[in-house]
Amino acid sequence: MDHADHVALIRAGIEGSSRNWLELGAGRGAFTLALADLLGPEAQIDAVDRDERDLRRLATDMAARFPATGLRTIVGDFDRPLDLGRASYGGLLAANSLHFVRDPGVVIARVSPFLGPGARILVVEYDSDAGNPWVPHPFSFRSWERIAAAAGLLETRLVGRVPSRFLGAIYAAASELPAAATNPE
Repeated sequence: MDHADHVALIRAGIEGSSRNWLELGAGRGAFTLALADLLGPEAQIDAVDRDERDLRRLATDMAARFPATGLRTIVGDFDRPLDLGRASYGGLLAANSLHFVRDPGVVIARVSPFLGPGARILVVEYDSDAGNPWVPHPFSFRSWERIAAAAGLLETRLVGRVPSRFLGAIYAAASELPAAATNPE
């Protein structure tokens, strides 16, 4: 997959969303750059990854390709509690990252306090429930629907799917956090 493929896969999940996003497991930034392309200038992306070298490369690429997009890199393991300050993100991207944890619902619950009411959650994952040594815990779209519902997410929908020589296909799915309860006063 190239940049245009990454953009096309997540486009429908980004449209109409906030311009302030958190990305878990950014790596070298293939999907971070796609996110920046779709969000446009003056967006803010906070990218989390364990590999500081990959994050430095991402920062260099972002500055060269999307200089008007804000990027904060955070060295950390999203499978543990993160110190994200008092951030309130309007979107969360987890692209090919949650398959490294046994229970993605736990990760979503852990970062949900950093997401604003009605925040969009976009997952990119292999459409399989059987892993391999490189992708130990993938989850199909059908499984994501169950995980998202158990996490209290709403309006889960498939927004993209492409064939893959690894595990058959890759999909993108969007879900929403509930909007804040309104006070009838």
